[in-house]
Amino acid sequence: MTAPHPRYRRAVAIPLGMAMATALAFLPTSTASAAPAADVPGTLAGVTGAVNDLLGSATAQDATALSYVVNVRPGHAPSAQIKKAIAEAGGTIVTSYDQIGVIVVHASNPDFAKTVRKVPGVDSAGNTRNAPLPAQSTTDLGTPKALSATEVAAAEAKSSAGQDPLESQQWDLPAIKADKAHEKSLGSSKVTVGVIDTGVDDTHPDIAPNFDRAASVNCVTGKPDTADGAWRPSASESPHGTHVAGEIAAAKNGVGMTGVAPGVKVSGIKVSTTEGYFYTEAVVCGFMWAATHGVDVTNNSYYTDPWYFNCKADPDQKALVDAITRATRYAEKKGTVNVAAAGNENYDLAADEITDPVSPNDGTPSDRVIDPSKCYDIPTQLPGVVTVAATGAKGIKSSFSNQGLGVIDVAAPGGDSTTYQKPQAPATDGRILGTLPGGKWGYMAGTSMASPHVAAVAALIKSTHPYASPSTVKALLYAEADATPCTDPYDINGDGKVDAVCEGSKNRNGFYGWGMVDALDAVTK
Repeated sequence: MTAPHPRYRRAVAIPLGMAMATALAFLPTSTASAAPAADVPGTLAGVTGAVNDLLGSATAQDATALSYVVNVRPGHAPSAQIKKAIAEAGGTIVTSYDQIGVIVVHASNPDFAKTVRKVPGVDSAGNTRNAPLPAQSTTDLGTPKALSATEVAAAEAKSSAGQDPLESQQWDLPAIKADKAHEKSLGSSKVTVGVIDTGVDDTHPDIAPNFDRAASVNCVTGKPDTADGAWRPSASESPHGTHVAGEIAAAKNGVGMTGVAPGVKVSGIKVSTTEGYFYTEAVVCGFMWAATHGVDVTNNSYYTDPWYFNCKADPDQKALVDAITRATRYAEKKGTVNVAAAGNENYDLAADEITDPVSPNDGTPSDRVIDPSKCYDIPTQLPGVVTVAATGAKGIKSSFSNQGLGVIDVAAPGGDSTTYQKPQAPATDGRILGTLPGGKWGYMAGTSMASPHVAAVAALIKSTHPYASPSTVKALLYAEADATPCTDPYDINGDGKVDAVCEGSKNRNGFYGWGMVDALDAVTK
């Protein structure tokens, strides 16, 4: 079987059947628009976790510099002693999130973290990358193939009265009863879902009606950039974030497709570098922005680069876990529900051992055997974060989706190869339809696509219960999910060999967690 690239947990435009190794959790896609575009010529870097933007502009002094996080006591500005120690160790403070005690620093001294860890008041410190600023990558994110005008017209002809033109191809909506939910409620415009991702094209006709500009930002450098349009992806960057945004809240406006929660708002929180890396300082900035700008739900369809799994026994990796844990907990404390993709490697995240062959993905990767109970895929394995597995058109675990009893919280449609899970007519593609930059639409697959379905259902719950706390929203999300028993045996490609083993009961198991999310219950209970 072919799995989506590790870094991205969202679907991207790559030929189906091509393996990917990116932080975004998505699979191949084709797009719908009036004009064709080229196929993606290569792999994406980091499919499971996230596509990351490079940190700012390169300067001569950045040639050997790395980025670091220094974690100190929360609730206070860095002390004079700590500031002095950072400077003496060759560091320059970029920004400081005093609420959670995370300082972002640039330094060329290779012993910077080791030196600063010895300073009284420093809890942990570590480099967030292996490649000097800006990070370098040979990955070509490519451009998705667009459906022709004829293909778009064919899809429109299959849609029923009351549906948006491309809704006939969205098998995923009835899979979670979103079509029935829309008869009751489209969600509240007072609820915002922040798409922490590669950027969102807010000019797209399906996104523009529901875009929350005030809650949008570019966090790539680790410091918020609120310049107009800074949250948008450039023409050379991944369409991943735009696809995710459409899955969540594409407007029901007679244009294109329909989102799971077409009445709520979406914001773009760009954290991916041009080369497609999601680094810790950017991710921390994203969660902190959401926490302080009224974002009710965040969607996280990526893993934080450069480590697929971050082992707390390693002092550098521990600092990354500490920093993002502080940020996600702070966001939840401020009212935000954080939802994340489980990943696309068909890993059992509850296993005793996993071999990670892609870390560090901005350096020299090597096979390393890790214990997933001590080494974490962040943010999805952090406390309080909703971890989402993917299902295909037949309603069973997607061939690539990670699993794990006690790790997976819920499941949602993320698509699969049509060879493995073919949808019922009139839908024709086993992947997930979403919006793409430039007013286009296209298909992607991955846990990157499953996570936004859950984020959207959480937004519908928040719309129904506007005063519900994040813990209450999550409790309702799990209680309202449709219990789904283990698929046993799980032989997705029909070759007579078991491709994954599901553990647990009907009410909670390693493939589907508490079950398939239910959009209808979200708006009626």
